[in-house]
Amino acid sequence: MFRSLHMKLVLIMLLLITSLMTVVGTFMMTNITGFYIDQFYYQVDSVFGSSNPANAAFVNTLRAEAAQTDGLHTIREMIEAKAGDLGLNSNTRTFYILDGRTGMFLDGSGDRKSFERLQATPNLLTARSSVAAGSALVGAESDITANYMDVAIPIAGGENAYIIYIYDNRSTVNDLNSQLFMIIVQALLVGLLISVLLSFLLSKTMIIPIERLTERAEKVAAGDFGSTITVESSDEIGILTTTFNDMAAVLEETLDEVASERNKLDTLFLHMTDGVISFASDGNILTSNPSASRMLGREVSFYDYDALFGQEVPLQKVMGLQRPNFASRELTVGDRILELYLAPVSDGEDGGVMAVMHDVTAQRKNEEMRKEFVANVSHELRTPLTNVRSYAETIRDMEDIPRETENGFLDIIISETDRMTRIVQDLLTLSRLDSGRAEIKMVRFSLYDAIESVCRAVDLDAQRRGHALVRLYGDTLPMITGDRNRLEQVMMNVIGNAIKYTPSGGGRIEVDAGVCGKNVWIDVSDNGIGIPQKDRERIFDRFYRVDKARSRESGGTGLGLSIAREIVMRHHGSIALTAHDGPGTTVRIVLPIRQKEEGAV
Repeated sequence: MFRSLHMKLVLIMLLLITSLMTVVGTFMMTNITGFYIDQFYYQVDSVFGSSNPANAAFVNTLRAEAAQTDGLHTIREMIEAKAGDLGLNSNTRTFYILDGRTGMFLDGSGDRKSFERLQATPNLLTARSSVAAGSALVGAESDITANYMDVAIPIAGGENAYIIYIYDNRSTVNDLNSQLFMIIVQALLVGLLISVLLSFLLSKTMIIPIERLTERAEKVAAGDFGSTITVESSDEIGILTTTFNDMAAVLEETLDEVASERNKLDTLFLHMTDGVISFASDGNILTSNPSASRMLGREVSFYDYDALFGQEVPLQKVMGLQRPNFASRELTVGDRILELYLAPVSDGEDGGVMAVMHDVTAQRKNEEMRKEFVANVSHELRTPLTNVRSYAETIRDMEDIPRETENGFLDIIISETDRMTRIVQDLLTLSRLDSGRAEIKMVRFSLYDAIESVCRAVDLDAQRRGHALVRLYGDTLPMITGDRNRLEQVMMNVIGNAIKYTPSGGGRIEVDAGVCGKNVWIDVSDNGIGIPQKDRERIFDRFYRVDKARSRESGGTGLGLSIAREIVMRHHGSIALTAHDGPGTTVRIVLPIRQKEEGAV
């Protein structure tokens, strides 16, 4: 209860009023007591003080009366005549005439019994000592802590010595202080009541905005940024409320930006092709993406650093590196080749380690294919160049070469030159297809007419080799969209291969076509030597030949099927070897009846 700011403000106000009234009351009571004491001694001094000549005459008269035998009575009458100046009364302030040597009561306004109840005060003792010493020292020392006030005045005359002792029991000041205390207590109670009411009002004025700020802060902490606090004043609390509203708006905007960036990073992290794993300083995995598990062939969250990469680079060695240094290794996981990069998250020992993996399997394969491609091109061009050079040197060096022999040599040179030209043209065609610079003119044409045109072109070659070219397709084939010249080049290559690689005499080449849904298909089958199973996956690779010697004898470059595949793929189709009964091979070409766009692509 007392921990609330509301109650603290109330208690502070109560303590403030109580402290203030206590200090004021104490100050007033002390000053009243001091004033009453000062007034007492001032009145005595106004009668017996030596500073006034009239007072000196009065004192001398008292001494003269003291020398008389019956002077005691006169002295009493003289003091009673000064009762008004001395403030004497019968209740609180009385006087006594005492024997100056024995201190015994002789006369006065107070009776003997009341004097006997008085104790020997310091002032009285001072006066008696003064009489004994023959001096006139007055006992007039004040004590604010005492419950009385007194003055002892020695009066000596002749053989006689008296002490005029004036005593005040301070009942008046005590009554006055009591009444003042009651007034202060009443004022304190009223002040406390008023302060309680004012403190409640003040605390509510201060607490309600703070409570609203607290409630709003709790909502902001819970993620609710939708509401704002109404600013009801222009004071410091109003400025604080405005600042808090602005802060909440900025915080919401900042958190939205952070969440957006985090979502982008999470999406990137989850879908990036590179594998990423972060490790704590103890080697446990903090985060990982699906690519990491896919590359390593296991769920990495079940392992730690030592189990995954401890044999490659120890964890402490990586954490000991200073950024931007890193450790790299190449891993072979199954049929994958991975480049591993390990780097510390921070320069401290507790920062952890970040691991990034790149799958370079395709890159390495492409490098090998590039090397093989360069070697194949070199080999394909070296043989005809060697032949051309050999026959040209022979013609140059032989003086009496027969005309027929020379023409034969020139025919070989021309043939080898044509062969190199075909290789270069095929390479250029593949290059254009790879780079997308080969123009594909999409038009509507009759598939039947295109197949029939290709069959008529190769029919003579098939007859010369003793093959039967059998047409199984009908004239009901649909109109399709595509580059007719390019597709005829594909069919020419496939049918030509079937004719060339089927042994002469008795061969059967079948060409069939049909419709399947939104696609058309073209099958070219032969009963030739076929393709071994180990070579079927690579039959469309560049420069790949099942029988290299026979391919070169037939004038092949090893690029025909590669070009055919690229053209078919540009038409969003496919070309592949299919199941074939008996000896021989079947190649199937599948093409969409309609392309996404007509025109040049």
